[in-house]
Amino acid sequence: MEPSLAGRSRSSLSGGWEVAEQAKQVGPESGIVNPMDRRAFLLAVGAGAALATATGASEASQGPSAQPSGQPAPPPRPFLTNPASFGDVSRGNPRPHTLTGDALTAARLTPAAWRLEIVSDGTSTIATPRTLAHDNAIDLHMLQNLGQHHGRRFLKAMQCLNIAQPLGQGLWEGIPLRELLNLVGRISNVRHIYYWGFHNNDPQQVFQSSLSYTQVMEAPPNELGPFVAYRLNGEPIPLLRGGPVRMIVPWAHGFKSIKWLQRIVLTNNYQANDTYHSGNNDVESHLKTAAYVDPAPPPARAGQALVVTGTVMVGMSGLKRVEYWLRPVNGNKPLADDDPAWANARWSPCVIIPAPQNWAATLPQGMPPASVFGFDPRTGQPREWPMKYSWGLWSVTLANLKAGTYEFRARAVDNNDFAQPEPRPYPKSGRNEVQICRLTVNVDS
Repeated sequence: MEPSLAGRSRSSLSGGWEVAEQAKQVGPESGIVNPMDRRAFLLAVGAGAALATATGASEASQGPSAQPSGQPAPPPRPFLTNPASFGDVSRGNPRPHTLTGDALTAARLTPAAWRLEIVSDGTSTIATPRTLAHDNAIDLHMLQNLGQHHGRRFLKAMQCLNIAQPLGQGLWEGIPLRELLNLVGRISNVRHIYYWGFHNNDPQQVFQSSLSYTQVMEAPPNELGPFVAYRLNGEPIPLLRGGPVRMIVPWAHGFKSIKWLQRIVLTNNYQANDTYHSGNNDVESHLKTAAYVDPAPPPARAGQALVVTGTVMVGMSGLKRVEYWLRPVNGNKPLADDDPAWANARWSPCVIIPAPQNWAATLPQGMPPASVFGFDPRTGQPREWPMKYSWGLWSVTLANLKAGTYEFRARAVDNNDFAQPEPRPYPKSGRNEVQICRLTVNVDS
């Protein structure tokens, strides 16, 4: 049973909810896949920024110090994920990206063969349906031409609803979905829009998602609505990542960002039409702010610093801080949700790795930073950091730890002062349990 929120302060929430199946030990044996290549990040942010350390005492060692220099830097990793390195949760048998030759053309998954239909299911009215039968379906050339006037570039990290780790981060380019809907003329009696991509010719394997008409047409100021993407990191979206064209819904988990997009349907049905409605999934859940811990560093000697790093996913409510709790191991049992230790936990701040100083070297070649949504056109720098719906990186350097074994936990606190995992009601609305790794400090011989 999940613990009650009654009588608990938002800013002091334990963030526990650490039932046995959720308390993930993050390390080489954990099975958690870290999608980020750890070899190139220093090129983006610089060694000085990556060496940032945290201040604040820890109950585990009566105040391990954070040292500003002479300590190992966090491992390097890239700001943008190589398309081939994204975590893959594709569906279908065979999977679309494995098709070749004539099968690929027949599936309309080549740039020349790709077409997008926009139709009604009969419960709504649209003036000019776009269909293959009428030879007026949207092709890639038409989409790219629209991009000349309505194109957007946007940073977004992909995350699966049921995986507690981002799958990769990309710079996506395309046009708002509402601009495509303008191509069908007058629309009436529409409450929902659902859409799907090619998976194979088995109708039982169609994977679809949906949005309300309002979500599509009325993005709030300074927000980006759903859009149809055709470029990733400055290049055409590869087949593996859902190309030639896919949907991107910035605030949502990956199941809303359908790959291999080929059909959009307008309906008066008031219900969501997501394949993910089964399995107790919350299909209207949005990305929420959560910190994730990298695999634990190797054991250190007493007096030697330990550097712990991780990722923070910035959700709809933004990010206020990332913080950690270090405590000596007390047996091997998971810490129960109602353990008194949670109430007495001492959370200390982590350091958020600063934004890259040289965006010209970080973004795809020749892409001006001011052309990316969320960047200030005057300064060429992000308006906020880390940027909403993308990931940030954090680091903690722990020095002067006594010999022993420690549990290291990290959590994010959003701009509503909700401490991870709250206010998430249950894992099927997005996995964001507080992660833990174990640190070992050996006696200095």
